[in-house]
Amino acid sequence: MDNAGWHALRRDARERENGGYPPARGPDGRYQPVEQILPMDENFIGGFNVSAPPSPIPPPLPPKDDIGAPPLLPQHDHQFQDGYRFSPPSPVVQGSRQPSLASYDASQLTHMSAVERSQNLRMARMNPYLQFMCGPLLRYDTVDEQGVWHGAAMVVTADAGSTYDPYPTLAYSWDPDHSTTFKKAHSNGRSVDLGPHPADPMSMYYAPGHAPDPSHQGPNVQRQQVPGQEIWVYVGNGGTFTFWRFHIQIPLGQQDMKVTYTINHGQELEFFVPGRNQTMRLATYSCNGFSAGVNPEDFRGPGFQSGYDPVWVDLLSKHAEQPFHALVGGGDQLYCDGLTREPELQDWVTMSKSEEKKQYPLTQEIMSAIDRFYFNHYCQVFRSGAFARANSSIPMVNMADDHDLVCAHVIDGFGSYPEDLQNSPIFNRIGARGYFFFLLFQCFINVEMDGLSDQPGVHWCRSLILGGQGPYVPFPSHSFLTYLGPTSWMLLLDCRAERKLEQVCSKEEYHKVFQRLEMLPPSTEHLIVQLGIPIAYPRMVFLETMLGSKFNPLVSLGRSGSLGLKGFVNKFNADAELLDDLNDHWTSRHHKAERNWFIEQLQHFALCHRTRITFLSGDVHCAAVGLLKTLVRGKKAQDLAPSSDHRYMINVVSSAIVNTPPPGGVLTMVGTLATKTHRTMHYTDTDETMIPIFQKEPDGSKPKSQYIMGRRNWCSVVFDPPSGDMVFDIRVEKTKGYGQTVGYTARAPAPRWNPT
Repeated sequence: MDNAGWHALRRDARERENGGYPPARGPDGRYQPVEQILPMDENFIGGFNVSAPPSPIPPPLPPKDDIGAPPLLPQHDHQFQDGYRFSPPSPVVQGSRQPSLASYDASQLTHMSAVERSQNLRMARMNPYLQFMCGPLLRYDTVDEQGVWHGAAMVVTADAGSTYDPYPTLAYSWDPDHSTTFKKAHSNGRSVDLGPHPADPMSMYYAPGHAPDPSHQGPNVQRQQVPGQEIWVYVGNGGTFTFWRFHIQIPLGQQDMKVTYTINHGQELEFFVPGRNQTMRLATYSCNGFSAGVNPEDFRGPGFQSGYDPVWVDLLSKHAEQPFHALVGGGDQLYCDGLTREPELQDWVTMSKSEEKKQYPLTQEIMSAIDRFYFNHYCQVFRSGAFARANSSIPMVNMADDHDLVCAHVIDGFGSYPEDLQNSPIFNRIGARGYFFFLLFQCFINVEMDGLSDQPGVHWCRSLILGGQGPYVPFPSHSFLTYLGPTSWMLLLDCRAERKLEQVCSKEEYHKVFQRLEMLPPSTEHLIVQLGIPIAYPRMVFLETMLGSKFNPLVSLGRSGSLGLKGFVNKFNADAELLDDLNDHWTSRHHKAERNWFIEQLQHFALCHRTRITFLSGDVHCAAVGLLKTLVRGKKAQDLAPSSDHRYMINVVSSAIVNTPPPGGVLTMVGTLATKTHRTMHYTDTDETMIPIFQKEPDGSKPKSQYIMGRRNWCSVVFDPPSGDMVFDIRVEKTKGYGQTVGYTARAPAPRWNPT
């Protein structure tokens, strides 16, 4: 249900019509791109600024009845630079070696010499200097049999403004003897003790006197340096830009450890790794952007620069209380809708006849425009606001969904269109480059350099499972099986690279995935399967059938443009726009047989290996928990205890951390369908239902639905050692734009049956 509503689509269409298309070329004969980014200011690397006093604390939330439209920040308080927003300076950041001015009182400063003041207040500067375009970004891979944590950092630098002699170097350190202590984040309204970031200068501050002390490092502190590995270069109109990857390896200790890192002796940042016998704490999210036509200002509360940041700030506040070890992106980590606005594509986008669109030639100018868009857009999203703070301090583990790869509304649901359309030159190029940039920015993988072998010791990414060749994307699928703890693993299944109208994953991909699952250690009790789209979710078969019918009057009106319904159909084959979303779902008529087979295979694996399977999904812009369990026949029969039921699999749905919920009518329909009983898998003794976890709204009022929550959200995942359960805490936004959430908990019980 990734449709923002007809009003939003019509607003987007009006903006497009009033945007001055067809665009004019500049004096050099080139078009001006939709997004143009410039190098980052070094103070803002990682979303930090380390040079100024604390920002004022905002007033507490007003009473519920007094909450109106969020006030806007004064525009003159911010500086803008072509796609990157700078904020007023903020104080010292956690992990920085240099205290801020706020760490000293006036008498201390006046009794220092000029040299001492300079030494104490000087900001870290990279040496040799690197001009960052994006990063640093962190990625977690896995933990090997010897207990060594494997991951990587990546930065993108502008060649013209950087010095590469010697090569860029990442230095990192950790103290195996130092016990990391956590404290409840101080709260005053929305203020918490977080290091500053440019997204929220009005409310985030680091309290004077709380700056970290490097002298606390013990005698056994470990230090490593790794040179950067040049993995790709982007050549654009603005110059050349190099992608540098730094491999990180950390032997796990007996407890949580803080790892600090710098690049070329610059600003010191940090992340956390778990103890050797500890299960990772995860923060999971999806849909990190707004659909076309949605106004971000509608989601911006007091003190925030945009509607993108409030729920991210809540996630970061929880990270400050007890750090997460991995940040799991469940799909749509960014939205590529803006590709359709690139000037070189306008003739193709605005064509009314699909046959002409299929045959439109792919020129060098269009190829350059596609790469330019993805490069600029990724840099813009991944270096901005609270999200930049998160991806530089919590190692990412990402899987793609449709918006990561291609632009919505024009190519929404890549893989759900007819074969001749998929193979059209421009359509195919967009999907191919979207997947390339997903691997590059989100997985730090360049296939041309890293190769296409997932055999042990060959590929740098140990968790990688390569599947079959994509039918329209010129790459094999890239799934990942990663370690979470002594008894827990996560499978991120690539459901995009091999997708076709009647296929989600190929037989080859499934074979290789289950082959790798069979190699998991016998101690495994939990397997989280990350799927971009929910697999246990209310059906909308009747709607799918209606929209697919050639007799549907709404489709006919949309094709003719009557009654303002032109946005009801997509721009390629004039099918209903919403039908593309429904075709994407596991429960659609095209994928149902594959879905049921996949569930059966997982049930067999669970039974034989005594492993609890749990699904984690996004996509649908709401929160819910689906359930598969053993069907108990007979009116008086009782359900099996969840811990003893190998078919007991919950599907935690957490979507979206940024995007708008579906329209109220859609939520009402889905909530009603959630109460229905599904007999699809009764043939294999499997029942399907939804869990009514929403017993009240976040403000305490009666819920609109006990099964579906239409508010922005994210989810924390924590292992509970006493019970052996995996606990999923869905954090739902309390008041739109205010950066506070309320938790709703679902548990995946430890497996307590005997393996066969």
